[in-house]
Amino acid sequence: MAGEQHLLSTEIVNRGIESSGPDAGSLTFSVRVRRRLPDFVQSVNLKYVKLGYHYLINHGIYLATVPLLVLVFSAELGSLSREELWRKLWDSTTGYDLATVLASLGVLVFTLSVFFLSKPRPIYLLDFACYRPHDDLKVTKEQFIEMARKSGKFNEASLEFQKRIVESSGIGDETYVPKSIMSPENTATMKEGRAEASMVMFGALDELFEKTKIRPKDVGILVVNCSIFNPTPSLSAMIINHYKMRGNILSFNLGGMGCSAGIISLDLARDMLHSNPNSYAVVVSTEMVGFNWYPGKERSMMIPNCFFRMGCSAVLLSNRRRDYARAKYRLEHIVRTHKGADDRSFRSVYQEEDDQRFKGLKISKNLVEIGADALKTNITTLGPLVLPFSEQLYFFATLIWRHLFGSGRGSQPEKPYIPDYKLAFEHFCVHAASKTVLDELQRNLELSEKNMETSRATLHRFGNTSSSSIWYELAYLEAKERIKRGDRVWQISFGSGFKCNSAVWRSMRRVWSPSRNPWLDCIDRYPPEAL
Repeated sequence: MAGEQHLLSTEIVNRGIESSGPDAGSLTFSVRVRRRLPDFVQSVNLKYVKLGYHYLINHGIYLATVPLLVLVFSAELGSLSREELWRKLWDSTTGYDLATVLASLGVLVFTLSVFFLSKPRPIYLLDFACYRPHDDLKVTKEQFIEMARKSGKFNEASLEFQKRIVESSGIGDETYVPKSIMSPENTATMKEGRAEASMVMFGALDELFEKTKIRPKDVGILVVNCSIFNPTPSLSAMIINHYKMRGNILSFNLGGMGCSAGIISLDLARDMLHSNPNSYAVVVSTEMVGFNWYPGKERSMMIPNCFFRMGCSAVLLSNRRRDYARAKYRLEHIVRTHKGADDRSFRSVYQEEDDQRFKGLKISKNLVEIGADALKTNITTLGPLVLPFSEQLYFFATLIWRHLFGSGRGSQPEKPYIPDYKLAFEHFCVHAASKTVLDELQRNLELSEKNMETSRATLHRFGNTSSSSIWYELAYLEAKERIKRGDRVWQISFGSGFKCNSAVWRSMRRVWSPSRNPWLDCIDRYPPEAL
């Protein structure tokens, strides 16, 4: 009530002398309470001022030219009578012979045909599937450390280090690991790797083919990416053999490309679809946790043990125009950034042996800084493709201002203006690498907690599933029924090399919660307060 008092005004009204009643002969007064007009200057939210600015700039040409054209056209028509108007139309059309009209129509039809045929076919995402392992592979953080202790491969100092990492990782108590990694025997064997690959890949593909009703023999392009585990025959050959796919399928197997390989596979599939009309393409993204397990004592190589968990995604793409009606998303842009020319970036995630000849991934302590540099390059390239003109103009103006007036002596250098990517995208699917990486990216891009909810929830529920994590995040958005028609989704991933890749999708329709989804049994519990 006290907070509303400044909105009220009081006024004493003289009612005169009462002529009758108990108060006859005395002056009476009444108090009138009225609500003041609000202070519009103080109540304006700057957010809406900025939105109004963006709307004015982006639609300024229409707001300026359309009324002018309407005014000129109305004035021209208003000066003519109906008979004069019909006479002008008749005179302008009868001045041409039939041959000229047919030739003009032929040129118009030919031009339009060349224009539409030369345009690349749109790439549609019909559906995707994310594998959820069986519950007997689920481990809590305490169970993870206890199983590591029972394996006999780590001393107390190593166990304590891994415990600290796991507790601060942002990973919850329902992630999945293969049981083989905790056995006393060596788990980095081809047999164990193939068994895990068969489990996750076939699980995801079975669900994909069931959801889309597409036969494996209908697939003309297959792209599989797995960074660490690369057997012979390849993982793509395993899939072709298991599903008895056709003999002329275009298959590709990408290895050693890190957690960002999922978008690289999308880029390759897009190029293949542009070259092969009326085709289906399947992209499978995964990582073998057991084959990547490190049993040594080097701390920088223990970090992947604490983050990586089981997972796999399978995506069905199409360039058939008749699939427009059934597609979920349309691929808008793919932007790839590779910083491998820089030695420090190249060695930031490096596979090698330690002093005991144990093989593992060595993580640089400068990884977050290197990732931020790659992100900066990537979004600088992506920005002009997706940001509204108003935001690009504002960014350019602030850049000029800082260059001319922001570098005076004794003055602190101004923070560079970060474009507002929330104006370009409704949803963000950031690779769920670790809590530290997500915190840093949120700070650099000035994203809200709502924007980061998808990534944090995926990290908490499934851990770092490498290249497939961005698809578990999109599955989260679908399970929450947040995808509406026309929404834009930004998938961004990081990987060894060092690479930063982005994919932009546009929703073709409202996406309701699917019948098959890895989040269905727990979506009501997310986001937990711990996030």
